[in-house]
Order: sequence, then structure tokens, then C-alpha cells
Amino acid sequence: MKESKNFIENIIDEDLSLGLEQSLLKFRFPPEPNGFLHIGHVKAICINFGLAEKYNAPIVLRFDDTNPEKEEQRYINAIKDDVSWLGFNWDEERFASDYFEQLYLWALDLIKNNKAYVDSQSSYEIANQKGTPTTPGVNSPYRDRSVEENIKLFTDMKNGLFGEGKHVLRAKISMSANNMLLRDPVLYRVIRKEHPRTKAKWVIYPMYDWAHGESDYIEQISHSLCTLEFKPHRELYNWFLKQIAQPEKTKPKQREFARLNLSHTITSKRKLMSLVKSGAVSGWDDPRMPTISGLRRRGYPPEALQEFVKLAGVAKRENIIEASLLEFCAREELNKTSNRVMVVMDPLKLTITNYPNNEDEILLSENNPENPLSGQREVPFGKELYIEKEDFKIDANKKFFRLTIGKEVRLKSAYIIKANEVVYDDNNFIIEVLCTYDSKSKSGSGSEESQRKVKGTLHWVSKKASIKIEVNEYDRLFENPNPAESESEEELLKMINPNSSKTVFAQAEPSLSKAEIGDKFQFQRKGYFIVDNNKTPLTIFNKTVGLRDNWKK
Repeated sequence: MKESKNFIENIIDEDLSLGLEQSLLKFRFPPEPNGFLHIGHVKAICINFGLAEKYNAPIVLRFDDTNPEKEEQRYINAIKDDVSWLGFNWDEERFASDYFEQLYLWALDLIKNNKAYVDSQSSYEIANQKGTPTTPGVNSPYRDRSVEENIKLFTDMKNGLFGEGKHVLRAKISMSANNMLLRDPVLYRVIRKEHPRTKAKWVIYPMYDWAHGESDYIEQISHSLCTLEFKPHRELYNWFLKQIAQPEKTKPKQREFARLNLSHTITSKRKLMSLVKSGAVSGWDDPRMPTISGLRRRGYPPEALQEFVKLAGVAKRENIIEASLLEFCAREELNKTSNRVMVVMDPLKLTITNYPNNEDEILLSENNPENPLSGQREVPFGKELYIEKEDFKIDANKKFFRLTIGKEVRLKSAYIIKANEVVYDDNNFIIEVLCTYDSKSKSGSGSEESQRKVKGTLHWVSKKASIKIEVNEYDRLFENPNPAESESEEELLKMINPNSSKTVFAQAEPSLSKAEIGDKFQFQRKGYFIVDNNKTPLTIFNKTVGLRDNWKK
């Protein structure tokens, strides 16, 4: 069967067939360290690192750190942690700031070749002279400065003789170009803020378009892959490369793919930052956030994120992927890897009246039926238990297969019981169900009674041996399936699902007393949960995803 390839792989294969040497293939992932990576970056990471693996080529993790006003070391550290957690390794770690000296020298060459000039207008004036997509721009009054004056002004900018906004360096291309990005774009501006790595060495900083392609060239990247919003930048990318590239060196090729847009989710760093600053979420790693750190804390396995990207595909057109697909991938992976445990979220006391007093026993329960090597665990059983309140009804219709008066159900890995009567409190609420059990119906005992079929099976915990835990339950952060359309912070905050987070206390089987941060479990009949990294007197579990998709397709 012929291997199915995406359009990027077809481009690379074509380049190889036209003479590009396999040894010259090289890829990169170039995040700006101005925030935490999110689900959209997962696609870019998987594409670039996946291609490096497929073609046995090196890959660079490069930080495009050209704006010290927004970039911080903690973001650099978080990005490296996220990429590693996803399961990828890089061959080189680089920074755009490594190339500041070379970028400056190339900018001087542009000036000397009359292809760049220092503009002394304000940013407002420059923007107004750009024109529109249907009307040409207007030349800056400083466009025809002499080469000598431009070199002196640019050198003085570098040496810190001017404040912010006084001058910028612009490429001299064409103010009537159809692509407005070619209308004399800004190359350098003055920023009076210390850089995380270069500290106070530089006060001029290159713009993204100038630094990005040139960094690709320095590193000899063969294919520079980015999302569709950068497609208009490709012409400028190539123009810059044409000014500095040497014939004997690899000239990077920029190609674009559709970004990953997820329903009920935003991926704009600016909007995510507003959620953090407003207190709508607890931080960048809030389990409701679409950041990689949030998804990790929520309990999404890296394998599920990789599979999600694979199923979403690599396309040339923008589309919105349903969040339910991501949840499906998480369920599929967690089902294979998570041990089962019993946790009662809303306890109702159940007493087995014919069970021996003051006698307890240890039952064995399978850890994970999907994994034969997972073994069994010990679960304490006794006269007094807890079951879920929703699993008992006084008056039940024929479709209710759980516990009701006069009917039998099986307790998971234990016995068949029958409810006989209930106990009420002073407010006429049921506080206890009195049952009898069939002592010969023990699961796995091999007896004829143990083979008896009943329609309902309930999870439970021992009242005496169970432990109390704290559980954070999550739903989608936004009720609107397309919150990205909101422009204002106020509108965005109005879209937040008021039921996106709630905390409950539950009773759990005692095996969870040994659970450690990051351990994942299936709470039987409830969903998948992970031990949170917060520390309180109680162990905290975050709900990753339910056993079924409760949202309508």
C-alpha cells in the first residue's frame, strides 16, 4: 500500500528529486519566548520534529528573542520543558540574539548598498504613509538620505545616542508594492529594556521579519515551516535572503500550513494573557487553559496530543477542529494506560445487615483489563460501605438498572446485594440504605452463584477504610464554540462557562493514599483523573476527561 503523505512531505520529496542533498535537510521550531506554548504550538512542534525524525535530519530549537519588552527567561524554561514533555529532542539550541552582531553587520551592508535608510518619522506617520491594498504608499521624506548619513545615524542608534521612537531603520524596497509588507518595512527600532540574555549590550533590536529568515540562513535550515498568517511574509522573507545569501549555501524555503484552531478555545497569547491577568483562571497552567502546561496539569498524555495532531491533519486551509476529537484521543490513550480505582463522589451509606459484625475482608480487583500485565490490587470490604447517591432510587422505572428496593445489583469485584429498606434523617432525606448480600456470589470465586447475572454493577468504597480526597472537575472554559472571534477582553470574559470548574470532596479506596503527583487513574464509571501538583492536607485530583463525550456533536 502506497504511503500517504501530506503536502509538506511532497514538497520535501520534490526538492530531493530535484537535487537537494539529503544531508542538507534541516528543520527548526522557532517560538518567541513571550508566553507559554499552547495547543496550536503542539501542531507546529509535531510537524517540525516529526519531519526531522522521518527524514533523519537535524532540528534546531531556536528562540526568536528580539523583543525584550515581552520576553522572559521563565518562558524559555517553560518552552523547553513543554517540548521535552511532548517527547521530542533537539539537536541544537539557538537564540536569535546569538546573531545580533551579524544581523547588525548585514543591516549596514544594506545601507551601503542603498537598500536601507534611517527614518526619523513617528510610527504613526510611517503607518499613515503605507497606503492601502488598492492605493500606493508615499515615500518617507527621509528615504533619500545619503549613505553616509544613514550609516552615522544607524551607528549612533546602536551606540545608544537616541531614545525610543526617535529613529528606525527601514528597508528600501517599494512604497507601491502590491504586497504591503514590502512597502519599506522597519528593520530595527530602539528599545530601552534589558534583554534576558544580552542584558544591556544592545539598545537596537531587529524586527521579526528581518531576524527570522536570516537566522534560518545562518543555521542553514532547508525548510522554514510556519502557519498561514505568515504566507504574505514569504515574499519579504525571500527578498531579505536575496540580499545576503551566498550561492554555495543553502537558501531556506518558507512554506505555510494551516494553524490548529480548536472549538471552545482561544490560542491568542494576548487573550490568554488577559485571562491570567484578570484572574479568570489561576495561571498559565490552569487545567482549563489550552496551554501545554495546562493540558499536562489536566492530565492529557503527550501521546494523545501527538495523535490528535495526526488525526487533525496537515492542511493548507484554515478550519476549526472539534474539542471532542482531542478528548477522544485522551480517552483512547488513558484507557490503555490508567489503572482503575473506585471513588465515590457523592456518598450514600450502605449497610449490609447480614454481613458479619466486626469482620472485614480484602478483595482483589483488576488494575486495568486493557493491560494483562497490570496485575491486581487489594480493596477492603466490610459491613458498611459508600455508594453514589445517584445509584439508588426509591421509585425507579424499568430502565433504571441500579439499586432500588427489592432488586439486586452487583458490587464491583465483590458480591450481589439487594436493597430492603432505607433510613431517613429528620428532614426526610435518605441517609442510609439497608441491604442483604449473597455470601456465595463473590466475584471470581468460581461458584455457581458468582456466575449469576444481574443487570447493574456499582462501584463502592469501604466506609471504614476509605480516604477523603479533593477532586477538581472541569468543563470547557468557553460556552461559545468560537470565542476567538471576540475582540475585547470584556466580551471574552462574558463568554466564560460559569460551570467550567468546581471542587468536590469524595471517598476513595485506600490504594490512592500512595498516589504521587502526576499519577493517572480511571475513577470507575466517572472518568480519568490525575494527581495535581498542589499540596494540601488532602490529595487533589484533576479531572482530565469523562468516559463519554457529553457535548453534542
